Amino acid sequence: MHTLETLAVPSGHIGIHWFGQNSYALKDAAGTIVLIDPYFPHHRPAETFIWAQPPLNEADLRTDFVLLTHDHSDHTCIESLRRIHVAHPQARFVGPVESATRMTGQGLPDHVVRVIGAGGTADLGTMRVHAVWSKPEEGVPADGIMPPDVQHLGYVVEVGGVRVYVTGDMINTFGDHEELLRPVADLEPEVGLLTMHPTEGEFPYFSGAVKIATRLGLKAVVPAHYACFVKRTYDPYLFAAMLPKSGPEALIIPYDSAVVYPAI
Repeated sequence: MHTLETLAVPSGHIGIHWFGQNSYALKDAAGTIVLIDPYFPHHRPAETFIWAQPPLNEADLRTDFVLLTHDHSDHTCIESLRRIHVAHPQARFVGPVESATRMTGQGLPDHVVRVIGAGGTADLGTMRVHAVWSKPEEGVPADGIMPPDVQHLGYVVEVGGVRVYVTGDMINTFGDHEELLRPVADLEPEVGLLTMHPTEGEFPYFSGAVKIATRLGLKAVVPAHYACFVKRTYDPYLFAAMLPKSGPEALIIPYDSAVVYPAI
């Protein structure tokens, strides 16, 4: 049994376990467990992966739902998704159409897979999910951003009394576009799991992530999308140092561990 299953989550709180990269598990007071972008491949060349062993044996963690942001292999990992389905046949999988098509085409039965699109909602047991764009389908030509190859979604997840924003892989200039920020802000998330990178340029730089967090009025920011690939990691404390003293606070979760928010 995984430690998240025994984690005490009081009413009005949320348990967040971070497995590295953009892989999370959310748990509410009712005990519902949702995996986000589970990415636990077994073939892990040392020149590619920081950790020689995956952070989760999928059979060890009871999983009720799986939420996918987009159909890239480190976010829709068929290897991991198959193992989850075999170990937890009651689990249901929710994601954009390309992720759903890949899952059903690779052996997951239709009845466990559900498609969601931007503007849509889905009930995941005692949690509710609202889908928003992370990368507009048409791209942002004015910023030199071409249309993405697949749909990229973010989600605001209602977990008891807390709303958590999961960005997925968002565009670098997300914080400059009111038409992208507004649908998220209207859902009033309190915590943000934000993809960022200090140098790459595909995702928001640290300064862009700070802009997003402050414009959304987040109370806490969990930096995401690191501690997985050797050449794509970063120091989250450098991001934390850039946040204004007036907030939001940086909520840095150590690799492969959990926190309860708000702190008990």
